[in-house]
Order: sequence, then structure tokens, then C-alpha cells
Amino acid sequence: MLPIGDSRLVQILDAALADAARRSGDWLVCQPGCTQCCVGVFAIHQLDVARLQQGLRELAGSDPERARSVRERARKSVERLAEGFPGDAVTGLLDSSEEAEARFEDFANDEPCAALDPQTGLCDLYQSRPMTCRVFGPPVRSEQGLGVCDLCYHGATEEQIAACEMQVDPQGLEAQLLEEFELSSGKHGRTLVAFALASEPVQ
Repeated sequence: MLPIGDSRLVQILDAALADAARRSGDWLVCQPGCTQCCVGVFAIHQLDVARLQQGLRELAGSDPERARSVRERARKSVERLAEGFPGDAVTGLLDSSEEAEARFEDFANDEPCAALDPQTGLCDLYQSRPMTCRVFGPPVRSEQGLGVCDLCYHGATEEQIAACEMQVDPQGLEAQLLEEFELSSGKHGRTLVAFALASEPVQ
């Protein structure tokens, strides 16, 4: 079960995204059907897992057939990801060693997200998507500097891009909620979207 504060975290990030999109104007070309950020695996934490699984359960209640399609895509994705998986392919937990982290850099970069509907190009679990998905597109600062989507901000200067920077969780609420969730649930470690969804039963 998700912690009470998770809905506040989602609201904070969605508001930050909306603000960054407003400042970006036509430079931010992200729109429904653009799926570049939906191809290639990325690590998610246990709070993301819980949110995705709750979203899949809710989808099963409102659209059982679509929920079954999501889980089937996830199951097939897990089968493809098992070979060479940089971690435990049974539990889906990623290894945190330096060697495994290096292997993950080039792992499954062409694998589509299981939540992506290949027919519509839309995310079937958009409202429950991981935090990484919620901050993709606008300029976001990391240890490597200010990163943006390759499709966006063409023609913008460095100063103009910096002026559109998305302020991601400045109060550190995500880290706090994740720590609380791991303590209360006993679930730890990072995994992938496919493993999170394949393990959630859908009637």
C-alpha cells in the first residue's frame, strides 16, 4: 500500500512539469504518441513499483482486457530481459555492484516499456508512471549537468534551456517517502517496470 504522502509527491512533480512546460513553450515537443522515452529500460525503486502495481489493479477494475494486455507484455518482456540481466532474473532486483551497474548501461536499450500500448503509442498506466517518466522532457539537472530530451529545445541557447529547468522535488520528499515505505513494507532494491508489472496478478 502506498504511503499517504505519495499523492502529494505526484502533485508536486506534476505541477513542476506543468510549470517547466509553460516556460518552455514550443521548445518542448513532448506529446501523446511520442514514445522515444518509452524505449529502453531504466531502474525504478520500490515506491515506483507499488504505484505501478496499484495502477494496474485499478486498470483491471475499469478495463480488465487492457490490464491483461499490460501484464502479458510485461511477462514477455521479462522473458526477453532474463538473459544477461544484471541482477537476479527471478526476483527482478538489480545488482548494485559496480560491475553490474556498468553492464546495465548497455542493457536492453531497445526494449519497449510494458506499459506502452504499441497500437496507440500511449502509456496504459500514465497516472501511475514512475518518477523518472514524470521528469522526462524538460531540462533536469543531474551530476552530468542539465539534461534534456534529444527531440526538444532545438534552436534554444544554453541560457534559454537553463531558464526552463524543472525543479524536481526540492524538499527531498521522494527520498523520505521511499525510506518510510521500505521500512514499513520490508521491500528494498531497484528493479524494472516489466518485473514490477509481471508479478502483479490480473484476473
